[in-house]
Amino acid sequence: MNREWSEFLASRSKPVTDGADINCALNDLSHYGLIRVEGEDAEQFLQGQMTNDMRQVTEDHSNLAGWCNAKGRMIASFRCFRQGESYYLQTPAEAIPAILPRLSMYVLRSKVVVSNASDDWVRIGLTGNCAEALLQPFFEELPEQANSVQQQDGLILIRLPGSMPRFEVIGPVPQLKEIWQTAEGQAQPASSELWSLYEIRAGIPTLYPQTRESFVPQMANMQLIDGVSFTKGCYTGQEVVARMQYLGKLKRRMYLAHVDSDTAPQPGDDLFAEGSTSGQGAGKIVDAQSSGDGYELLAIIEIASAEENQVKLGESGPRLEILNLPYSYSEE
Repeated sequence: MNREWSEFLASRSKPVTDGADINCALNDLSHYGLIRVEGEDAEQFLQGQMTNDMRQVTEDHSNLAGWCNAKGRMIASFRCFRQGESYYLQTPAEAIPAILPRLSMYVLRSKVVVSNASDDWVRIGLTGNCAEALLQPFFEELPEQANSVQQQDGLILIRLPGSMPRFEVIGPVPQLKEIWQTAEGQAQPASSELWSLYEIRAGIPTLYPQTRESFVPQMANMQLIDGVSFTKGCYTGQEVVARMQYLGKLKRRMYLAHVDSDTAPQPGDDLFAEGSTSGQGAGKIVDAQSSGDGYELLAIIEIASAEENQVKLGESGPRLEILNLPYSYSEE
């Protein structure tokens, strides 16, 4: 974390960490890291790596994208945005040390520089019906659609998907301090776990080291949340992803669920279903967070097992209650 920002946060109110919902939440997002990709060939380079069309990433629009290995399994998931000629890939900070050198290996002779920009900028989040009013003093206009971006005075504002207004602000420390100090009079500082809960409820998968190279994009619903382009052309793993879309039959997909458990489910935890005949098991946890009365989670589950509604957290664990995602599977 940026040292100046860390010292600033240490002087502020401590975040709520009990997993309870907050009507107006203010989040430090330093648990995310940033990879910067810049140079004359940056767009072309990323176009050959990401599952989504990087030509659509502009100063007015961000997108989600996966980065796959040659077998079409996702190494990472990113939120992608742009400032000037530089592209930024946001992903959990704990994943950066493994991702950065691996992505850099593909640069070869391209005129591209890939670097860790995690400490260069601060990221904060605002969630709730209060968010727009708190941001209006700093932006002449607010983005109206999910994934839309507004840039002003060196600040980047992204409206995020979800059932409630949710924004991410990215920028230099002095300006983010001002926004934080203005917002904290009305908003409650909240933990990174609550932000992850909002991501879970929005049906947005986050890949952690425990689930790296476990899922093809369609299993994680990336095609349903504008995270995959099937018209952009070739990228690493594209043949497998395209074959699944046009020739294969999807047997697993990502579900939103609730579970009553004494222990917190972890990314990569195995799921169990009595009738499953798959040698790969019934499914795996993608992410899970406390919601006050148990845990809400995203999990990639065999479709047949999920439809029978008998999926459990481990062979002798509690049963998952499948919930409705904020988007439809029918878009497939």
